[in-house]
Amino acid sequence: MKAIIECGIKKSIPYKAYRDLVNDLVQRSATTGHEQSDALINYTKLNNRRMKRWDKTLKVSVASKKRLAEFDMKVTWLVITESWCGDAAHILPVLNKIAEVNSNINYRVVLRDENPQLMNAFLTFGNKAIPKLIIIDDATGEVLNTYGPRPSEATEYVNRFKALNGTLTESFKEDLQHWYNNNKGKNVIDDITELLSHLQPANAYQ
Repeated sequence: MKAIIECGIKKSIPYKAYRDLVNDLVQRSATTGHEQSDALINYTKLNNRRMKRWDKTLKVSVASKKRLAEFDMKVTWLVITESWCGDAAHILPVLNKIAEVNSNINYRVVLRDENPQLMNAFLTFGNKAIPKLIIIDDATGEVLNTYGPRPSEATEYVNRFKALNGTLTESFKEDLQHWYNNNKGKNVIDDITELLSHLQPANAYQ
């Protein structure tokens, strides 16, 4: 497992480089991943606009900044994603804003289809669901926790709909996008702040 993670880190890029990559793909009418369909290319264009908006407008509250600043372990955040992923377009910019608050967090992005072994090691109920955040202790190389592919409230929203309807409809996917827009990253910030607080006890990193 450590070798797979180390390989993923070596192939990863900083968030800004990922944003530059997506911008370039939009200019070339392309997408990340093995499949270059019109649909996925259009999703990449849409997601680029979403990320551009969130990069400019997302805010971390003073209270959350204070809690996040208390996190004192050096960790690498390795996020598995693809440019066409709608959930990722809303979540990755939030993770970036959080990482900017605390210099102990080294935020890196890696592509799913180029790293099948890494993805297969972090499936969600057997699925290659993205985005998937892997939190790695820099001192030991151990995985401390994972997060994703959706924030907690969105996950409950999706699970309720699936339980009633079996599968996600296009109208529901539109509703989910509205939820992300209205939530403005707060659920991700709250989830991650809480997750990091549980990594704080001395016995977690002695």
